[in-house]
Amino acid sequence: MSQELRAIVRVGDTDLEGNKQVAYALAKIRGIGIASAYAICWKLGIDPHAVLGALPEEQINKLDWAVRNLHEVAPAWFLNRRKDPETGRDMHLIGSELVLAAKRDVDLMKKLKSWKGIRHSLGLKVRGQRTVTTGRLGAVAGVTKKKATPGK
Repeated sequence: MSQELRAIVRVGDTDLEGNKQVAYALAKIRGIGIASAYAICWKLGIDPHAVLGALPEEQINKLDWAVRNLHEVAPAWFLNRRKDPETGRDMHLIGSELVLAAKRDVDLMKKLKSWKGIRHSLGLKVRGQRTVTTGRLGAVAGVTKKKATPGK
């Protein structure tokens, strides 16, 4: 049976290259890493080394559902947003949802004026790294040589 290879496959609101293996193509979705991609393939019974563009439409629909509903497929410790502060639910965010959630979290820290929020607002390191020599901002003037005055 000769099946055509689709060049672009849409999964999880992301265009994926159809000529790549399923696991590596899924890993291009923001919020899905290579471990998550292999876990999704294993759970659905799809060969992770098969070419994504050659999969039948029903398997691509299964992949799309699993990527969007990873909280139903994977255990709680596997998800990227556990015990969401707003809802208290375990979720797995992908794409722009993940970026917006991270931005909202930082904005909340700034609003509450927590230590991490203050560090974020000042543009300093947040996680306890040293700042004596690294993380310096702005251009350095350096040492400049005096202009030579014309001799007498």
